[in-house]
Amino acid sequence: MKPKVGKSRDVLEEPVEIAENTTVRWLISKKDGAPNFAMRLFRIGPGGSIPSHSHDWEHEIFVLRGSGLVRIGEEEYVVSEGTFLFIPPNVEHYYKNTGEEDLEFLCLIPLKGVPPEK
Repeated sequence: MKPKVGKSRDVLEEPVEIAENTTVRWLISKKDGAPNFAMRLFRIGPGGSIPSHSHDWEHEIFVLRGSGLVRIGEEEYVVSEGTFLFIPPNVEHYYKNTGEEDLEFLCLIPLKGVPPEK
């Protein structure tokens, strides 16, 4: 296993198919030899959102910049730079940018949630 060090701007930014005005960069994943978790960088543009959905795995989120709303289960949370969140497995959640700048956050998930091509 080799370390990986890089700049996020050098990683391919891909549209998120189920979302509006949202992209993801797969910073670290199983293709890099990570044995347990993947690290993704999401960018939701102003007015953009990721619709309500759930997974069999947890999420750990850290907001880097911007502001928005995140619903986890029945609770809605206002998020901004420095906010961290834990989203348990199998709980409905969504994200919405409510600000005038991009909402950017890191999202870490276990490898079982990573598509085979990533």
